[in-house]
Amino acid sequence: MTELPQRLKALWHRAKPVIVPHLYGEPGEALRAKVFRRIRIGIVVAACLVTLQSVLLVVGAWRNDQQIKRHLGVAEATVLDAGQRRSTIEFVTPDRVTYRPELGVLYPSELEDGMRIYVEYDTNNPDLVRVQHRNAALAIVPAGSIAVVGWLVAGVALAGTAVLERRGDRRKAESVTAAEGR
Repeated sequence: MTELPQRLKALWHRAKPVIVPHLYGEPGEALRAKVFRRIRIGIVVAACLVTLQSVLLVVGAWRNDQQIKRHLGVAEATVLDAGQRRSTIEFVTPDRVTYRPELGVLYPSELEDGMRIYVEYDTNNPDLVRVQHRNAALAIVPAGSIAVVGWLVAGVALAGTAVLERRGDRRKAESVTAAEGR
């Protein structure tokens, strides 16, 4: 039983430089090592940016929901063009003004052309519309999936750079040994 924690600790010490790249160079660091370190930093920064984008997606959806709740209007709408990511609708407000929101309706999944639905909209900005009873919680799973996939890709890329760096270090060591043997 005590062997497993020791193995995990040893694995972590071997994997840590690959997973958590240090930001500073070591004295006498070779150009090749500096390039690989910067590549690893770039990969981690890219994964962090993808995560930030996912968080902002959910925050933006929540902000839109709050705006709609502050100035809530409800209307019956017709789905003109249904799509997975964007659906075009048309609705008439109580003051008999017809709107076709330029960016479509928020949370458009499971809509079909010609459907009659109820929508909630911001009375101050009728272009901000969502399907009734849908909210920002629907954005969490897609945004979280994007972040998870981003970190999985980053993990594979970090492992790939580690393999390439070790392979290059082995070749360099073999060439030095071969040169010394002559």
